[in-house]
Amino acid sequence: MRLSPLALLLFLTLITGALFALWPELDLMSAALFHSPEGFPGNGPFLKALRATLFYLPATIMACAALLWVAGRTGFKEPVQVDGRSLVFLALSLALGPGLLVNVILKDHWHRPRPVQVQEFGGSLEFRAWNRLDGACAKNCSFVSGETSGAFWLVAPASLAPPPLRLPAMAAALAIGALTGGLRVAFGGHFLSDALMAGLLTVLLIALLRRFILGAAKQGLRDGDPPL
Repeated sequence: MRLSPLALLLFLTLITGALFALWPELDLMSAALFHSPEGFPGNGPFLKALRATLFYLPATIMACAALLWVAGRTGFKEPVQVDGRSLVFLALSLALGPGLLVNVILKDHWHRPRPVQVQEFGGSLEFRAWNRLDGACAKNCSFVSGETSGAFWLVAPASLAPPPLRLPAMAAALAIGALTGGLRVAFGGHFLSDALMAGLLTVLLIALLRRFILGAAKQGLRDGDPPL
């Protein structure tokens, strides 16, 4: 039986959550790959610039989409068309995913210490699996990764690209999300499960919003659909 994209995303999210809940040492093992007696690697100038670029990229793309929508309503012939539903889809997916779900609901209420904070890597707090809410982190905690969620949000505009560009756009969005999550794990900011769950939850929310906002008629993204 073939699973729908939504069902597949939900299945992957549940399997990933169960895997790291049953074997939380996977988080410690993956973090240990980047840890040395001196600690986690520091951010050099290049990596700081790369992280800043990836951090602001979602907001930049959202702003460009809004400007293109305004341009289309004021008589300018914009190179890329953005209709109202597409703009609502992009704005809501960014606000509800990386915004509300990740940075308001999860990060401030899950209490999971970051790798740099736990005793196994020179910190003072006890390690907690992702599914435990009794950690000692007070605010802006490890579960889930906000930057990774923002990077995976790029799947939303990529999914609205015109047919010839859709596959490379989606591949680029997923690659940027994976790169962002990998950097956060490598520098001790998040555990592997924080990055994976951030990506899966964000893409799952995008898929749900896409279905309800754009409707079933646009799920196939035909040639006549808005390119962004």
